Amino acid sequence: MAITIARNDTHLIDVPRGLTNVVVAETAIGDVRGEEGFFHYRGVSGVELAAAARFEDAWSLVALGALPRHEADTATFRARTAAARTIPESLHGPLSAIAASGLDPMAQLRTGLALVSAADGRRALYDETDEERIEDAIRLAAVAPSLIAALHRWSRGQDPIAPDADLDPVSDYLRMLTDTTPDARLATALGTYLTAAIDHGFNASTFTARVIASTGADLASCVGGALGALSGPLHGGAPARTLDMLDEIGTPEHAEAWVRDRVQSGGRIMGFGHAVYRTEDPRSRLLRGVAQQLRADGLASDRVDLAVTVEQTVLRVLDELKPGRALRTNVELYAAVVMEACGIPRELFTPTFASARLIGWGAHAREQVQDGKILRPSSRYVGPTA
Repeated sequence: MAITIARNDTHLIDVPRGLTNVVVAETAIGDVRGEEGFFHYRGVSGVELAAAARFEDAWSLVALGALPRHEADTATFRARTAAARTIPESLHGPLSAIAASGLDPMAQLRTGLALVSAADGRRALYDETDEERIEDAIRLAAVAPSLIAALHRWSRGQDPIAPDADLDPVSDYLRMLTDTTPDARLATALGTYLTAAIDHGFNASTFTARVIASTGADLASCVGGALGALSGPLHGGAPARTLDMLDEIGTPEHAEAWVRDRVQSGGRIMGFGHAVYRTEDPRSRLLRGVAQQLRADGLASDRVDLAVTVEQTVLRVLDELKPGRALRTNVELYAAVVMEACGIPRELFTPTFASARLIGWGAHAREQVQDGKILRPSSRYVGPTA
């Protein structure tokens, strides 16, 4: 079945449901090659950047358009982002009340970013210079981990921990969350995941951010809409559900029966299948290695072993019962295992994912507003006759 959209001459054009494979814009930020199992940021392999665990270098590449050329460039960018991590003191009261409200952590993050943007006096993207838009994007991406950690601690009756400009952003996030300076190996593991999560094509949340940016709205509104899209279980809300699946399976010897029952009953298996990749998700392969290294170092539990067994079982059973279906492991299975090993609570998996993707959303919003064209497709009316 196809739906239709309208061209400027009002001629309707049939397009596939979900806009699958429909090109809606041009971008210089990154690309996903589903048949090859490859993605990149501005021409640089996303997997290679993530494996190098230089989160700030990847951030600079996506936000500013180029990798740092010297260590001095990295130091300058680190200082720039570190200065943007602080939550305004005037917002501590409202934010602590939000944390105590029982709102979902993603809703709390959306509200927190909107409050920070308002307190900073940020304007609509339409009214800003390009340099101001870059500052907006850096500010929101830098303060998001501080907000996630502070809101989490406030929700538990604990005082927030102020950011430490001497630490890299990944280590500082774990410190603000756990009140402990993390093992460098854990910070490296999380940095690998976050680097791989910065951008990934025109997914639902990125497209949402660009639609809102096309109206000239402020950046907090763009990322607020994107956060709403990312919260869905079919998008960024899935990592926590993969741990729910592993909890349900329990032990490796139960994997076979559980997987067969789920496949034969038509149930969804979280952590498998992707809208673009027809090969193994390269991020999954990368994070599997990260998880296994943490296990070898004694920094992760036997959850890693269970995840590997479940993955092998799912792929074997799918090949047997659903031959020809290109269903392979996606990033969510091992992302969940890595985040759990790093001490991140399950309810913060999606906000943590979002803290990295904010970098990509900011770049996309800036690129879209420069286009100057509002995104306004059409629909085909199928209701009662007027």
